[in-house]
Amino acid sequence: MKNRLYFYIFLILFCLWIALPPLVINLPFVNKPITIKPEKIEINVLGKKLGINNEYKLGLDLQGGSHLVFLVDTSGFKNQDIESAVEASRNIIEKRINFFGVAEPQVYLLKQNNNYRVSVDIPGNKNPQQAINQIGKTAQLDFREYKTKEVQQGTESAQMAYFEPTKLNGQFLKKAALVFDQQSGNPQVSLVFNKEGARLFGEITKKNIQKPLAIFLDEQLLTAPTVQQAITDGKAVISGDFTVEEAKVLINSLNAGALPAPIKLIEQKTVEATLGQANIRQSLLAGVFGLLCVIMFMLILYKKEGLVAFISLMVYTIISLALYKILGIVLTISGIAGFLLSIGMAVDANILIYERIKEEQLLLKDKQIAVRSGFFRALAAIKSANFNTLLVCLILFNPLNLSFLPEFGMVRGFALTLALGVLLGLFTGVFITKNILWRIYKIEK
Repeated sequence: MKNRLYFYIFLILFCLWIALPPLVINLPFVNKPITIKPEKIEINVLGKKLGINNEYKLGLDLQGGSHLVFLVDTSGFKNQDIESAVEASRNIIEKRINFFGVAEPQVYLLKQNNNYRVSVDIPGNKNPQQAINQIGKTAQLDFREYKTKEVQQGTESAQMAYFEPTKLNGQFLKKAALVFDQQSGNPQVSLVFNKEGARLFGEITKKNIQKPLAIFLDEQLLTAPTVQQAITDGKAVISGDFTVEEAKVLINSLNAGALPAPIKLIEQKTVEATLGQANIRQSLLAGVFGLLCVIMFMLILYKKEGLVAFISLMVYTIISLALYKILGIVLTISGIAGFLLSIGMAVDANILIYERIKEEQLLLKDKQIAVRSGFFRALAAIKSANFNTLLVCLILFNPLNLSFLPEFGMVRGFALTLALGVLLGLFTGVFITKNILWRIYKIEK
């Protein structure tokens, strides 16, 4: 029992540490301010880095940004291949936006009848054209062999040189990176092929020794170095008249890959923040004031049990705010509304428990038995109500992208924060409230 209590205390303190903003302390005789909490926490889980940013992610309606919608052309795919092609296109678009360096883009699919759309929200970005260029840019890389053929010119024949495509192209690329020429210092693009690409590159270079091997990008000749020897390690370097920025753009395009299905921009707009910083601050103050009123009501009406509800509600709020950072949930106006509604439901659960305890005490007289009986009788009603709410949240979130259900980010944000709040409310109501009541009234487990 003590171990469980220690676990709850540790969990609450950890979530409090995550939820609170960094504390900056200015000490005398110290030139640099001391930050108690790092800006970003990185946790390595099974070789994968999970980052916890110290800032809450705000949606377009809270901080403004760019909103883009692309129509995916699926006419060239069989019915069984459409879903995978559209999903792959969505993933590549998201990867390209991430390479672009914008803050926390939201990319999701919309399906209406047989039309597939990819909606892209980029909070904080006020130049949609840059994002459009990055998303729409397709870097088609391929290697071509030097060939000659005889052509007839009047009564004489002549040799004409040309480059013939090989099977080696960007499809076999594993990674592209920025390097610099050791002699000139000019930026270059280093290529590393996968296993099959390395085999093809080895075969091509082996049969083209002392011949030019051309590298084309989007049908434009970049460079045509002469092969000195067979290259079997699967590595190559593109050298050209690049600036560092141009090389980085090329690298990002190569790493992101080509879109499996063509896309067409059908909507673009710059979204201004619906709420300014002053309005956000006022809304938060209003929420805190409302929360304090609820707490005062609980303390006046239920006395000792009201204090338990206050503790449970504080734990609920701390864990909720921490999870928003850990899970990277994007906060929108509708999402905040869902969070506030879930707080009301968490309070409602405590009221149901205490009112049921009152009824049981009138019948049973013994306080300990009344608390135990009232708690478990109320719990059945709480679970039933929360289950129905979760079912509604599932319908609103529409995880399968069904066309006859809502597909809008605003509705999904509301559903997500409300569902998370309902689950947390069950946790704080069942575990936190129960454990405190059991300790107050010395009820045996």
